[in-house]
Amino acid sequence: MRDYYEVLGVARDASQDEIKKAYRKLARQLHPDYAGPDSEEAFKELSVAYETLSDPEKRRMYDVGGPDALRGGAGAAGDFGAFSDIFQAMFNGGFGASSQGPASRVRRGKDKQVAVDITLEDAAFGAAKEVVFDTHVLCDTCHGSMCQPGTAPEQCATCHGSGFVMQIQNSLFGRMQTQAPCPACQGYGNTIPSPCVECSGAGRVRTRRTLSINIPAGASEGTQIRVSGEAEVGPGGGPSGDLYLLIREKKHPVFDRRGDDLHTWITIPMTTAALGTEFELETLDGKKSVTINPGTQPNDDIVLERLGVGHLQRSGRGSMHVHVDVEIPKKLDDASRDLLEQLAKVRGEVRVEPHRQQASFFDKIRDTFMG
Repeated sequence: MRDYYEVLGVARDASQDEIKKAYRKLARQLHPDYAGPDSEEAFKELSVAYETLSDPEKRRMYDVGGPDALRGGAGAAGDFGAFSDIFQAMFNGGFGASSQGPASRVRRGKDKQVAVDITLEDAAFGAAKEVVFDTHVLCDTCHGSMCQPGTAPEQCATCHGSGFVMQIQNSLFGRMQTQAPCPACQGYGNTIPSPCVECSGAGRVRTRRTLSINIPAGASEGTQIRVSGEAEVGPGGGPSGDLYLLIREKKHPVFDRRGDDLHTWITIPMTTAALGTEFELETLDGKKSVTINPGTQPNDDIVLERLGVGHLQRSGRGSMHVHVDVEIPKKLDDASRDLLEQLAKVRGEVRVEPHRQQASFFDKIRDTFMG
């Protein structure tokens, strides 16, 4: 039997894409429908080589022990494989117990995680986003059957569809009869003499999908959203895995988000803080009127209800917090100084004199004896 890498014409460190391309190229050349019946054996050899090397676990076993490792025999595993078979037979209900049946070629697809960037506005109100990702979809040619159109899997002539064969092995316990995966069909109970050329017998093809997803209000940095059944289709057209969207929220240039509340900062003159005023503040909902009450103090917090971010999975929204900073002039012209002095006089305000520090106990003793 030729080396599987030689059959496909690839190096032993070839990537999965290189193996797939090599198979598709040779499959078109050797397929009996194109090359004639004389190429049937070569095509079967090619199919077995591809089925082994395209499966990471089978490839690892083949690299370690060659074809024998795939048949469940001793191979490179030595006597350990025999003991494994013995113990497996014991735990399966005794020596010679019947198998659970052939393995299925149809398997569930893997889950996939995709990062989605959103803005603060998206988080506040929710948004529809287009997500683009590479995945596997059902093959349009074979529709998951893995077979070339017009053909079907054939019952394995070696195991007669059971997926396993009986082996006699010598052990410390004497001659033992154990079950092992059928070497001809790898335990599936059938073979695919004519794999689909389009998907290389996988029942699925790799493509790039664009999916429209609704991001709910309240989503934030690190939120993970599960979209059931939208990840890759499984081998053999198996059920699709789940798509997980990992939210990444862009920082807003004006508003600071803390939970579902928003915070912003404004600076007003001291006269405005004393007299009060109204002004328009640009919010996520457009311009809103904000009232500065007379006597507003530095670091006062003006709360605007329901102008924050929507709550996740419940109604309502957070608040907008407007933090006030009062600007005190560092330099005054003569007119401004006169006005402030008049105001201080009217209000009865005087300059603050420094307090004399209270003498300590030791100061009093010193003053008594040295004064």
